Amino acid sequence: MKATVDRKTCIGCELCVTICPDLFTIDENNKAVVLVDVLPAQSETCAKAAELGCPVSAITVA
Repeated sequence: MKATVDRKTCIGCELCVTICPDLFTIDENNKAVVLVDVLPAQSETCAKAAELGCPVSAITVA
């Protein structure tokens, strides 16, 4: 599985970082960035929670 962030939609609220600090960070442009290319199996549930919690639906996990 992979996580992606639509940077045009992201508002930099940092909820994804709060939910999954090992998978997401906020860059210098105040946009979320995924830290890994492929999600580790043990992180898939966390990534899905970040996807569902994103207030602007900027995260996709597939």
